[in-house]
Amino acid sequence: MAPWTPPPTSELTAADGRLLRYCGYGPPGGRPVISLAGTPGTRWERPDVVTAFEAAGLRVVAPERPGYGGTTRQPGRSVADAAADVARIADAVGWPRFAVTGFSGGGPHALACAALLPGRITCCAAVASPAPADAEGVDFFADRRLGSAEDFRLARVGEQALRPYLAARAGEGLAVLKASPERAAVAGPGRPAAPDSGRETRLRAMYLGLDGWIDDDIALVRPWGFDLARITAPVSLWHGARDTQVPRAHADWLMARLPSATAYEHPGGHDPDDTTLRRILAWIAGGGGRSPVGGT
Repeated sequence: MAPWTPPPTSELTAADGRLLRYCGYGPPGGRPVISLAGTPGTRWERPDVVTAFEAAGLRVVAPERPGYGGTTRQPGRSVADAAADVARIADAVGWPRFAVTGFSGGGPHALACAALLPGRITCCAAVASPAPADAEGVDFFADRRLGSAEDFRLARVGEQALRPYLAARAGEGLAVLKASPERAAVAGPGRPAAPDSGRETRLRAMYLGLDGWIDDDIALVRPWGFDLARITAPVSLWHGARDTQVPRAHADWLMARLPSATAYEHPGGHDPDDTTLRRILAWIAGGGGRSPVGGT
């Protein structure tokens, strides 16, 4: 199996001096989109996802949130803080207006951009997004698979409690990945294996440390720092009928508080399959004004 070469990385400096890193995908003249990864996440996209971007005619910029992949850590950051970094990156690539999408832990960060950058966001697709930890009527820890709930219980205690738990989880996941001979041939510190699945995408984020994952978890269980009611751009909320990581109650809560939103349920689990991914990208390519078949 040939070594995987990550796509070129671009860098810029935030107003406070932090380094921001991101990658670009899809045709240069495509509809502009900023894509915010899940938790843990990375700026590196899977080849099949890149192919879908290209087929949809989207130019996608994928940033690393603080603490991931060489982007400077920002301890104590809130979900709302993501909007300023996204705006800075959009300025750097020359985008006055753009769509935004976020998967799982990236979903709240995408919604933050829609709320806090109202003149710039054309549409927002939030995929498998959790609700706030203090959402009235939602048990944030109920019906989650083992591991996911424990992350967030420890995040409420703080980094000292959370870090050793995530370190153990990361170690177990990477051991499984490296146990495969063909994966081990190209995997190593700072050089993750080529991404062939959503699970491996998340594992890649662990090679360069746990800071981003820790800060994401803590930000997600604290107040997000923005008002969902401020969102006026078209929003689509995507949820898997068999998702055991972010249960349906989260999507229902968000839908009830987003007047510009449309909900779409797909038959899969937490990670959308290829068909659903292409539906999401078609919705974005249409500017949020064209509903894909199967909306609920």
